[in-house]
Amino acid sequence: MTHEIDPPVPMVDMNNSLTEEERQKFEQQLSEKNIELALYSGADPLTRARIELDIAEILIWLERKSEAWDIARRAFDAAMKKESWQDAVEACNVLYQTEQAQSISALGMGVWLAVTFPVAPQLTYAMLDHVVSETPDHADGAALAAVTARYVIDLRASDDEHSDWSLLANDLIARVAARHSEVADQKGLDAWMDRLGLRKPEVFLPRLSQVVNAIVGDVWWFDRDALRSRLPE
Repeated sequence: MTHEIDPPVPMVDMNNSLTEEERQKFEQQLSEKNIELALYSGADPLTRARIELDIAEILIWLERKSEAWDIARRAFDAAMKKESWQDAVEACNVLYQTEQAQSISALGMGVWLAVTFPVAPQLTYAMLDHVVSETPDHADGAALAAVTARYVIDLRASDDEHSDWSLLANDLIARVAARHSEVADQKGLDAWMDRLGLRKPEVFLPRLSQVVNAIVGDVWWFDRDALRSRLPE
């Protein structure tokens, strides 16, 4: 069973610099989180990792992205050692937002973990939405990411949250179809989905895996085969 999470922190718009008041607010939050981290010096590594992710997110807002990367990368390692897939994906989400050399690879690894393991559908949607943003308009990768987002929501979302999140996923699919092939109506959308093989998970999930492989390249930080062996039959 997945747990409720807050919406992921939005990526910082670098075109809108922080006001002095906002910067002071984030600096104060950073100071408080560093004190909290110090108080948990002997705590479980996963507890510390969650605080470190909060710190990394604040550092992103303060445009200290290299520091944020180092902290979030450490949190990712702690989450993986504890097999806390949710926390590991959240770390990948933060790592992606740091805009460092391996941030795109981190996104790909986060997508792999989020789709493979029962990570909260909201976070999985956010990771797949990032893939859509990073994919050229006419490439199929965005379509595969969008339809996988809907598939995961159908599988994992609770009855209370399914309606709202499925609407978001449907809107994402429609937006991708419009930019990919100028689809403008339901008839066109149906034909587009049939043409790209977006109705059968046994077709679109392996294709998404190929996209993820291309995103990550040779930078994998974990053994996928070893992780697959731990999945229930």
